[in-house]
Amino acid sequence: MEKSYSESYKEAGVDITAGYRAVELMKKHVARTMPSGKADIGGFGGLFPLSCGEMKEPVLVSGTDGVGTKLRLAILMDKHDTIGIDCVAMCVNDVICCGAKPLFFLDYIACGKNIPEKIAEIVGGVAEGCVRAGCALVGGETAEHPGTMPEEEYDLAGFSVGVVDKSKVLDKNKMKEGDVMLALPSSGVHSNGFSLVRKVFDVEHADLTSPVKELGGKSLGETLLEPTKIYVKPILALLNKVEVKGISHITGGGFYENMPRSIPEGLGVKIQKKDVRIPPIFSLIQEQGKINEHDMFNTFNMGVGMSVVVAKKDVERALACLKEHGENAYILGEIVRGEGVELL
Repeated sequence: MEKSYSESYKEAGVDITAGYRAVELMKKHVARTMPSGKADIGGFGGLFPLSCGEMKEPVLVSGTDGVGTKLRLAILMDKHDTIGIDCVAMCVNDVICCGAKPLFFLDYIACGKNIPEKIAEIVGGVAEGCVRAGCALVGGETAEHPGTMPEEEYDLAGFSVGVVDKSKVLDKNKMKEGDVMLALPSSGVHSNGFSLVRKVFDVEHADLTSPVKELGGKSLGETLLEPTKIYVKPILALLNKVEVKGISHITGGGFYENMPRSIPEGLGVKIQKKDVRIPPIFSLIQEQGKINEHDMFNTFNMGVGMSVVVAKKDVERALACLKEHGENAYILGEIVRGEGVELL
């Protein structure tokens, strides 16, 4: 690459040598996610050896997403090592809802100015997310966009592919009245509703670093930047233990939009509000923003990052399996005749 340099392009705002340096810096992060322990990046496509084991009809499942305006918090706090975890989580947590194991991930970073150390920090978070999800980071793209966004800003999106045997794709039509919905706790706000969060706290002018009593002494910025939890490994373990009839990733739209997506027509879920374990950050958002309860449950995860439906006879085994894999899951509600979510 020693001959690859363009003074004219650099004067226009794009330093291609910074891109090469960023790739070199991120290789150690990418290597963590590869079965070989080597980072083979820099080509025109990401290669991944596909081994489907004993699957008779392997089906590929894909998911793509970004981090949304949570990025603004990372930029304001100049902390970029966890936002990549969010990006991976938003994709792989969707893929696992079909019962698929995520295989690989690619990222896309658009930035006002390519600062290699900063890009490597972002990719380090992406790599950590891939390690937590058990998938490989096989490639990505970093694009410098001078003149279209400020130098300090960037955007981050990702794409994941998983695989599942066709016979094991989750079928919500097996669900019936009396089945039980379990809650897998979230790590906080995750990566949705941040346009409202930013408005409520006026984050551009807020104190993001001082301890907040209502948050147990953690700062507002630290609490809001807590990365989205990745549920892949505990859910894969659960799928091998009991029959799972439906999974919902609770993202934008909260309970009311996401839970019904995993429930068949003619059935709904009844939830007692007192049973929802709501972290303090949501109470603070509701109080400071003067937001009504319906809007809270229709915007945020409210402490439930993922919901899982199993038969009543499988509840104890499911809870024990999830606990064994680090998830303090609990009974959230019951599947009933009707439609949608009934919060009592």
